[in-house]
Amino acid sequence: MRVHAFRMQLKPGMAEDYKARHDAIWPELAALLHEAGIRDYSIFLDEATGALFAMLKLTEDATMDQLPSHPVMRRWWDHMAALMEVAPDNQPLEWPLRPVFHLP
Repeated sequence: MRVHAFRMQLKPGMAEDYKARHDAIWPELAALLHEAGIRDYSIFLDEATGALFAMLKLTEDATMDQLPSHPVMRRWWDHMAALMEVAPDNQPLEWPLRPVFHLP
């Protein structure tokens, strides 16, 4: 498995709504992510800045690159757009993070 880590940005005052929506993640979205080869997905919040740090593992045959065209993914992005920094199509803006240390 390979690891993918990235940063996203919440809008001010949206942390509780963001957490509540993820606590109630749609079953069809969770299934879609799993089918795309995503495993062990975590998102962490830096409360001082509103920065979100996400880390997930991808199976060798992962199809994560196909998710942006899936209707369930598009609906989720639309559902989350008011809470975070997004592109014009509501895809969350994402800044990749470069690995600098790993302790197995």
